[in-house]
Amino acid sequence: MGLLEMPNARFRPDGTIETGIAIRRQRSFWTVNFQALPYLETTFRLTERLNATAGRGTSNDRAFDLKLRLWEEDEWMPALAIGLQDLIGTGIYQGEYIVASKRFWGLDATVGLGWGRLATGADFENPLGRVDRRFLTRPRGVGAGGTVSTNSFFRGGRVGVFAGLEYSIPPITTPWGEMEGLRAKIEYSADSLRDERGGFPGPRRNARGDAASRINAGLQWQPNRHLDLGVSFLHGSDLLVRASLRLHPEDAPDLPRRPPPPMLARPEPVAESIAPPVAVPPGIPAVRLMAALAGGVGGGARGGLTGGSPRNAAVAARLFPALRAAGFTPLALDLDGAEARIHVAGGPFRTLAQSTARVVRAAQPHLPPEVERVRLVFEHEGAVTARLVTLRAGFEALGRHQGSAEEIYALTTLLPAAAEHRAGEARAATPRFSWGIEPRLNLQVGDPQTSVRWQAGIAAGGRIGLGWNMGLAGAVEQRIAGNLGGGLPSDSVLPRVRSDFARYARAGSTTIPALYLERLWNPAPDVFARVTGGYLEPMFAGISAEILWRPQDRNWAVGVEVAHVAQRGYRQLFDTLGYNVTTGHVSLYADLPWHNLYGVLRAGRYLAGDWGGTIELGRRFDSGIEVGGFATITNVRFRDFGEGSFDKGIYVRVPFDFLGLETRSRANLNIRPVQRDGGQRLSVDNGLWGVTRDGRAAALRAGYVGFGR
Repeated sequence: MGLLEMPNARFRPDGTIETGIAIRRQRSFWTVNFQALPYLETTFRLTERLNATAGRGTSNDRAFDLKLRLWEEDEWMPALAIGLQDLIGTGIYQGEYIVASKRFWGLDATVGLGWGRLATGADFENPLGRVDRRFLTRPRGVGAGGTVSTNSFFRGGRVGVFAGLEYSIPPITTPWGEMEGLRAKIEYSADSLRDERGGFPGPRRNARGDAASRINAGLQWQPNRHLDLGVSFLHGSDLLVRASLRLHPEDAPDLPRRPPPPMLARPEPVAESIAPPVAVPPGIPAVRLMAALAGGVGGGARGGLTGGSPRNAAVAARLFPALRAAGFTPLALDLDGAEARIHVAGGPFRTLAQSTARVVRAAQPHLPPEVERVRLVFEHEGAVTARLVTLRAGFEALGRHQGSAEEIYALTTLLPAAAEHRAGEARAATPRFSWGIEPRLNLQVGDPQTSVRWQAGIAAGGRIGLGWNMGLAGAVEQRIAGNLGGGLPSDSVLPRVRSDFARYARAGSTTIPALYLERLWNPAPDVFARVTGGYLEPMFAGISAEILWRPQDRNWAVGVEVAHVAQRGYRQLFDTLGYNVTTGHVSLYADLPWHNLYGVLRAGRYLAGDWGGTIELGRRFDSGIEVGGFATITNVRFRDFGEGSFDKGIYVRVPFDFLGLETRSRANLNIRPVQRDGGQRLSVDNGLWGVTRDGRAAALRAGYVGFGR
């Protein structure tokens, strides 16, 4: 957030995610901005710029910026912030600044000092040189990027001055109504360069890249809280247009949403003793006959029942279709006096609380009236991820508008995740089959020829549950369009475990991204295990095993994963290339006590055979939106790693239920400044932390409002 090209001391609302583009002649900027904390702004910027060496054509540059608020504005003092620009980039845009902003009614005034790129105006001597003469010398040069050049912070013989005014224009009456959210801006820039011709950041050889003017002016229009548009005149020579979209994670868009189903009345008691006797025809099991009399059993495995007492089977025959209609896969039912145990899998709802509410609502008209406690067991592909006990009366009170989600939460007890099987329970027959079709989009940034390479396709996948917690899953993908295959050949000196992505994209239009047999289960309470064998991901096949200890009432988990894999052929069918590696990691997952932050630490061996560790830090909002970043350092030397020096990236994950859809799916945006081979991990479906993290007490507490949805 800033003026036009210069920063100010203002910050977006906490958690705001903004992505945008700005275009002018010979330069364009793509940005992703995240207000990571109330006082910390982070920005990833990708720039397509004039190739300063040739004086024509374009090259691109990636940069990461930070801005930290030192104090907020009050009646007398301005807001004050300090910033680092191009923190781990190549150095072309590297600079530091300190800036103050003060509002006077509708006018916001800003003034600041800049170093590095923000000192090309060279207005006066660096005042820090009076503290230490070393501040007067700043290292120059363009590197491979990826490392933090702390030895250049706030250094240089001269500093630049920048200042600006921003005026909020009152609403303007137009034939289409009032135009609000219009602001006029003017600034005096500390950056005297239009482009890098002349040698910047090295010693300047000529003034070909100098701006004609350091005064910039423009208009910004925010017609609503999600859209921002702007136009400005920069450097005395260039017209720039920009547009950006904002997402507010704690404030979902006002979109139509389906109301929750009603909480129906309990069924009337039935005097079983006066029911007429039923003759069982020869060859028909009593369980299937009772189910048929109670409402019918669907054809095939989908509707079949196995085992179970006649009473359980009769209720299950009515209950299981209702659960399927609500989006769940029913697995088992057992009635025990005042308690009903319902075992389900799947479901279109992200939070445990909302899944609980929908199961209880679907079961309400089918459970015997004497049932007061509902014991729910939630399973994912064979592993129990959560168990809880809740009271039927709490949902009935909420349905009469005499209760609340908070009261239901207080009446709900979360139990350790563990498998439950009881004699006499009615179970759904196996095998179970599920399938789906989804679009696929693969993005790569950092190619020297173009800012973004992409490939779009469509994938059809399915899974067959085979019993004993096992399943066979796979997918077929068809490429539709994209330029990902036009990337440059890899120049890596390491085994090319990821950098040959362009060759993989070119080799086949119809691929098998995954085809594997897996087993997930619970070897002990709150302990989860997975074994997967086959074609695990688009680039590797083999066998992978993982175990995770995740106490449901703690804010941490510990996992171990090991795999032996072979690199798949470029066509992504059934051949391999001959490269084999054993890889694995020990991982620690933890929720941090501030601002819904979480951290992940990993240590082990990566796909290129390198050893090292990964640190990941992210923030997860109650809406399910996640934003985070990661960095991996291994025993690969920076010069052997190549451009970027080490693996790092940022990610944004947005669940589609934020937009009003009833689905557990989400959009994932993963950005690496450059794709290399060091520090790369295997990507296997059903990683245990992702599968089980929402079954913890902390997640239930964060999403308790789902009990009312």
